[in-house]
Amino acid sequence: MRRFLSFRDFDWTLLGFVMILSIISILEIYSATMHTKFVGFQKMQMLWLLGGLVAMFVFSLIDYHILLDFIHWIYGFCVVSLVAVLAVGTKVLGARRWIKLPGGIHFQPSEWVKLILIVAVARYFVGLAGRELTWKDIFKAMAMVGVPMLLVLKQPDLGTALTYSPILLVGLFLGGIDWRKAGIIILVGLLAVGVVWKSGKVLKPYQKARLTSFMNPDDDPRGTGYQIRQSLIAVGDGGVFGRGATKGTQTQGDFLPIPYTDFIFAAFCEEHGFIGAMVVLLLYFLILMRLIQNAQTAADLPGTLIVMGVVAVLIFQIAVNIGMVIGLMPVTGIPLPLMSYGGSSVLFTFLALGMVMNVRMSRFVN
Repeated sequence: MRRFLSFRDFDWTLLGFVMILSIISILEIYSATMHTKFVGFQKMQMLWLLGGLVAMFVFSLIDYHILLDFIHWIYGFCVVSLVAVLAVGTKVLGARRWIKLPGGIHFQPSEWVKLILIVAVARYFVGLAGRELTWKDIFKAMAMVGVPMLLVLKQPDLGTALTYSPILLVGLFLGGIDWRKAGIIILVGLLAVGVVWKSGKVLKPYQKARLTSFMNPDDDPRGTGYQIRQSLIAVGDGGVFGRGATKGTQTQGDFLPIPYTDFIFAAFCEEHGFIGAMVVLLLYFLILMRLIQNAQTAADLPGTLIVMGVVAVLIFQIAVNIGMVIGLMPVTGIPLPLMSYGGSSVLFTFLALGMVMNVRMSRFVN
């Protein structure tokens, strides 16, 4: 007798860790915005969280094989939506990243593209399984990810565009790329970065300054180094146990920039110290380990590739955001998953978790 998908097979342990981190996020957003014009943002975050939970449960019932079958059309729609952003998108602070929908809702297609690329890359490398990757195969994969990446860079949105790269990398790795080809790609990539940096035609002086300011933030403490300096002060100010909720001087004094989004981890460290930071990092570790376990036990290769694509994006965002907060990486505007305020980021994460849950639940269907 055939067994159908059942929520009994849901990874409730994974969901538990996710919810604990989400609750911490709501509390920290409340604390970080209570004396600012953004007060009350935690209520909107709660709504996004509830919407994300509903979306996750619904998405977990959609067979991921159906997504694989229709990914060509979905991918095409995503590319069209990115072109539409450049053509008719809403311009905010010099960037076009959103399409305004009825009801005052702002739709950010670039966040959803991550989800589509995870499925598209999985579908592509499944079709190549069993044979050695050729240069043609590799270039096709690069083009698949490169087209939306270039469109997002055009908005411009360097941070989101960079989050597409780990999807390609994990696909190439699990697809069985030869180490010699991997070495050549890395070498050419480094040379290309050097050429772009020296040319001065792609990156403007202020963009270069922003990317390098994290190395010497004191050189321009009121300009390009301001955000990094204030973040480092906030993290150090927390000490071992922190100043306590709503008592961080950097956060409450409005010195720490955007403490409810990009620098929410710095605000949390100031209020809850080293111990609090370790709790959050432990939760991320447990979430990632559960995801990897689901990838290892997936019923087929497509399921494994999809889950590992989700893992790659989350690891990249966590590493870059926290690295930015502690002065090890440039400020790129990449949100911290499940912590930073923002509807598009929350919904992407929960939809991705919905796909993971479907991969897990499909193991029990026969």
